[in-house]
Amino acid sequence: MTVLPDDGLSLAAEFPDATHEQWHRLVEGVLRKSGKDVSGTAAEEALSTTLEDGLITRPLYTARDAAPDAGLPGFAPFVRGSVPEGSTPGGWDVRQRYASADPARTNEAVLTDLENGVTSLWLTAGPAGLPVSGLERALDGVYLDLVPLALDAGDQTEPAARELLRLYAAAGVADDAVRGTLGADPLGHKARTGEKVTSFEGVVDLARLCGERHPGLRALTVDALPYHEAGASAAQELGASLATGVEYLRALHDAGLGVGKAFAQLEFRYAATADQFLTIAKLRAARRLWARVAEVSGVPAAGAQRQHAVTSPVMMTRRDPWVNMLRTTVACLAAGVGGANAVTVLPFDHELGLPDAFARRIARNTSTILLEESHLARVIDPAGGSWYVERLTDELAHAAWEFFKEIERADGQAAALRSGLVGDRIAATWAERKKKLARRREPITGVSEFPLLAERTVEREPAPAGHTGGLPRVRRDEAYEELRARSDAHLDTTGARPKVFIAALGPAAAHTARATFASNLFMAGGVEAVHDPVSVDAESAADAFAASGATVACVCSSDALYAEQADAVARALKSAGALRVFLAGRGEFTDIDEYVFAGCDAVAVLTSTLDRMGVA
Repeated sequence: MTVLPDDGLSLAAEFPDATHEQWHRLVEGVLRKSGKDVSGTAAEEALSTTLEDGLITRPLYTARDAAPDAGLPGFAPFVRGSVPEGSTPGGWDVRQRYASADPARTNEAVLTDLENGVTSLWLTAGPAGLPVSGLERALDGVYLDLVPLALDAGDQTEPAARELLRLYAAAGVADDAVRGTLGADPLGHKARTGEKVTSFEGVVDLARLCGERHPGLRALTVDALPYHEAGASAAQELGASLATGVEYLRALHDAGLGVGKAFAQLEFRYAATADQFLTIAKLRAARRLWARVAEVSGVPAAGAQRQHAVTSPVMMTRRDPWVNMLRTTVACLAAGVGGANAVTVLPFDHELGLPDAFARRIARNTSTILLEESHLARVIDPAGGSWYVERLTDELAHAAWEFFKEIERADGQAAALRSGLVGDRIAATWAERKKKLARRREPITGVSEFPLLAERTVEREPAPAGHTGGLPRVRRDEAYEELRARSDAHLDTTGARPKVFIAALGPAAAHTARATFASNLFMAGGVEAVHDPVSVDAESAADAFAASGATVACVCSSDALYAEQADAVARALKSAGALRVFLAGRGEFTDIDEYVFAGCDAVAVLTSTLDRMGVA
């Protein structure tokens, strides 16, 4: 048996340090094999990914990718967290959302959730949720001195807040034991509804009341979800929230609140997506930006931004909603790692209506597993020190600050919303993202990739109608959902879905990859792919197509077999009545009508195909 020396063992001691240039040369060799003759930094750029806001993710980060000092947890600039021991002593606050208009149903859900891991409540009140008069019934049996509440009542915020404070007093809760936020957000409400903001007077009164009597209660929520749900990029979401927060600070200060007390009245709400690194960086950058506002306001110690992260509604799909459980798990992890104080995991059926008990249970247990089984909250700022995360945080903070300055030059958030500046910038961002979604450059599992047409649609009781009239509300799956809805209507009317015949040439080894690609592409639009028989040729293609019940066909095989058979097979398919013959791949063939390939505009292809099939 070999015994190690007492002075230890350095496994890398006998190996020289690798240089960045050596890595470049290795990358160059790999790229040449794929037909790209580039060298040096161009080789690194070839492997880089361009994100929104002009950000670029590079393939390699090293110690020379410097970022500003992130400081220590709990101290300015608060990049590493708002308090030294982490978000809260036990991890983050598990905050469940309730949007039912039925007080009894809400109460049943609330009591069940509180008994099973939920630690605070997010109540939607007013036209989009509970009637204000139903708050008492909804909270019956809840220990109000133990459970923080977050209100979201839109233009009903003042009466809802007064009613909630009445319930606290009736329950004998001491003023300094009240915890949560009253959720006043007139600019966020304007963004959702387009309604004019005439005054912050009511908000100021609530803030003054909280400051004087309820030190654990915040009056305002700077909700960035209206911008995220309109299609904003991460930097635009941060910039808009920063401008909103600054406008509220000005209003509170002008009304006589001290600067420090004004900062204490704000909580921020951000979206957490399945892009885990961008979410982590966004939450860290948000704290840094708000700390900068506090610094220039003369109260640097007040800049510890309190954050409520919500799993993104934009990323949720209506088809194959079970996949949303995976998306929200990643988003919840990112929110926790990013240092959010409270996290809401939206149920997987959120976009279908009111969640059932199973969906709520999975949502709350997502946080529980990450906290109790994965021990995620035992490490402060687990992403800190990563060259990639630190650099991304810095770059995102700068991009957000530029958008914030643009809004400030337009005379602030209220004026920028009124003039359309914010809406126009976000619309341009979403237009570019829609192109990526249409071309499946940004895949949506279960929708644009690997759809399952045979699965029955999940049905839920409709949720109360949300606000309309302001910024639009977008969803990643919207274009494909429209196509699938057309297919569903066709199925209901005719008893069958529109079909495409997969005309595969040669052995399985030659056609499987492209046949799978084509099948997935057409099924993303609700077009059933018929691949029977396994292989056809010019002599058998016409009979096989006629037997399939399809009206269009797609030829799938290798480039070599295309050269030999594609035109002849296409002619046979057309002779059998094919309205259009596609080919999976690229080329120039006389009898092929259209080509489908990785990066093609799938939405345009599927839309025109359904049009030709007569699918209304």
